Amino acid sequence: MSPSDRAGRATVELLRTLVATGLLMSAVVHLELWAQGVRDVAVIGPLFLLNAVAGVVLAFVLLWWKHWLPVLGSLGFGVLTLVAFFLAVTIGLFGSEEVAVGVPQLLAGVAEGVVIVAAIPLLLLGGHD
Repeated sequence: MSPSDRAGRATVELLRTLVATGLLMSAVVHLELWAQGVRDVAVIGPLFLLNAVAGVVLAFVLLWWKHWLPVLGSLGFGVLTLVAFFLAVTIGLFGSEEVAVGVPQLLAGVAEGVVIVAAIPLLLLGGHD
């Protein structure tokens, strides 16, 4: 294996690890908020739980299956989660309004940003070793 092949594989694995870490962090934040009372909010509560489960599942599938499809799913997860947060802050989402400040919001926003920023080049590289 040539040095450039090793560097390419290392880059792909670093990006894959960053995406998985972002997915897990977003999942943890959503699960924690769900446990702290968001579960009682109609529609939003179940969506937070679904987000947490989806983040964990996507992270493990991404690490296990070296294919472009889980990378695309991860990118979609990051984009859709950020769009949902933006809507909740600006116009409300399913009758619920969110604030844009706070540690959970910051952690989730950074995590989802990492997912998006790392998934795009990973997808362009083919998403596999």
